[in-house]
Amino acid sequence: MIVRKTLFTKEIITADELGRACSPITRVAAMVVVRNQFAGQDQDDLSELFEIAGELGPKMSTELVSMLPGPAVSYGKAALVGTAGAMEHGAAVLHPKLGAPVRAAVGGGQALMPSNHKVGAIGDLIDLPLGHKDDPWAFDFIDTMTLSIADAPRADELILCIALSDGARANPRVGSRPPGK
Repeated sequence: MIVRKTLFTKEIITADELGRACSPITRVAAMVVVRNQFAGQDQDDLSELFEIAGELGPKMSTELVSMLPGPAVSYGKAALVGTAGAMEHGAAVLHPKLGAPVRAAVGGGQALMPSNHKVGAIGDLIDLPLGHKDDPWAFDFIDTMTLSIADAPRADELILCIALSDGARANPRVGSRPPGK
């Protein structure tokens, strides 16, 4: 595995999009740019891509947990595959081996980890979905972090992304119920 760069981002939200104050919400994301060994190839066995998440997932998750001021309550994952790759390459790095290390780092994770993967060009945006780690019906926690890296992914690369949050959306008004109810 060839890692070209790792990027961490931290957002502290103190008001909603209308400027109404809210309790601080911290959202953190880790993005790792790796070479996609199957770029430009028609490959049925993608199991070698599973190992990217198996190796990087624990490190990324542990670092993200340390960046939050409190416990993580929401999580999500995404992959942006360079133009010589296939969307299935993104699925291969996200699904078989990434959930377990993230769940271990956040101390829970009964709910399915929301995910997104797509093929894109250098600098494209990826919308990483967030959801409550233990209650998929906690609608106030359904959120999105939009991420990008200016010089990635190159055609033969992919970006693996993980995000965590310590709160719901700013001032949610959709009628969600509290987690666990």
